[in-house]
Amino acid sequence: MRAAVMHEPHKPLVVEELEIESPHTGEVVVRIAASGVCRSDLHAIEGESPVSIPPLVLGHEGAGIVEEVGPGVTGLVRGDAVVIALYGPCGTCNDCRAGDITNCWSETRTHNMYGRMPDGATRLSLGGTPIAPMCGSGSLAELSVVREAQLVKIDPDIPLDLACLAGCGVTTGIGAALNIAKVEPGSVAAVVGCGGVGLNVIQGTRIAGATRIIACDTQQTKLDLASDLGATDCVRVEPGESISERIKALVPGGVDYAFEVVGHTPLVSEAFDSARTGGTTVMVGAPPPGTQVTIDSRTLFSDRKLLGCLGGGNIPARDIPRIMRHYQQGTLNLEKLVETRIPLERVNEAFDALRKGETVRTVVQP
Repeated sequence: MRAAVMHEPHKPLVVEELEIESPHTGEVVVRIAASGVCRSDLHAIEGESPVSIPPLVLGHEGAGIVEEVGPGVTGLVRGDAVVIALYGPCGTCNDCRAGDITNCWSETRTHNMYGRMPDGATRLSLGGTPIAPMCGSGSLAELSVVREAQLVKIDPDIPLDLACLAGCGVTTGIGAALNIAKVEPGSVAAVVGCGGVGLNVIQGTRIAGATRIIACDTQQTKLDLASDLGATDCVRVEPGESISERIKALVPGGVDYAFEVVGHTPLVSEAFDSARTGGTTVMVGAPPPGTQVTIDSRTLFSDRKLLGCLGGGNIPARDIPRIMRHYQQGTLNLEKLVETRIPLERVNEAFDALRKGETVRTVVQP
């Protein structure tokens, strides 16, 4: 089967024919219909992802149709429409058994992060060399072998080129608002960075009932989208300008919730400074490893909170169906998030667009 392989950082992906094993116990083969291209994929190409070690099939926003099920698979059959989640909980560790599924850090999940099955192996190879799928997904390919626990069955009427976004970007953004910040009705929120994830933070805060949502970005096209998706105020930020001052000019005293969705530590500090006394700031973006967030320690006496966010604190079996219901009910817009659809052979164009900031999401259709 064909797949987009990263052989080394800072090089274009190569679409190659890989060998694929039949699914083992508890595993499923999915024929990929669509895969979003996320900034985390770009981080891998730029050598900034500690869990993306080449050779690697990139892609982790996939949706498709079940092609084959392995022994012991009970919840899926051939022909089912599925979304591939960011991870699949092990179900057996102390955290999972206590219901704290998002904090499952078992060996199974650790293997998953590095693209390996629970036995430590991968089901993909090229000329005898093992090839790992990114985050256990590797959705920039025709086929993917995935643990059943990492798959969520969805209504077959939902377009897969939209459903795939629930694999990462939509789930992370919506989850940052609903699961991490727990935005309350009637509140005021600010979102710094209106890319693919930031736009979904905006949608999440709107769904949660925030009555004022301030979108901040350097690009007017992204702010226009933010307005379409629920932002009530749009702030175009110029280089060197203080975002916290711009936000506080609109909301004296600061906002209830601030979200940094770029992955730039100075912006985390700016977002934190824009929150009110007792307010909550969520770092949704992923700064490079080793970078430091600097805040005035005395501001913590004002009961402000700074929270991390990994994948929106999502539980796949809970959050992806919830996202699909919002889409079907018309309270979540997925169509505006997809600007371009391309075949697998043109996959490198998606990364060029990401580097230039030209598009929210490019969807690859193998």
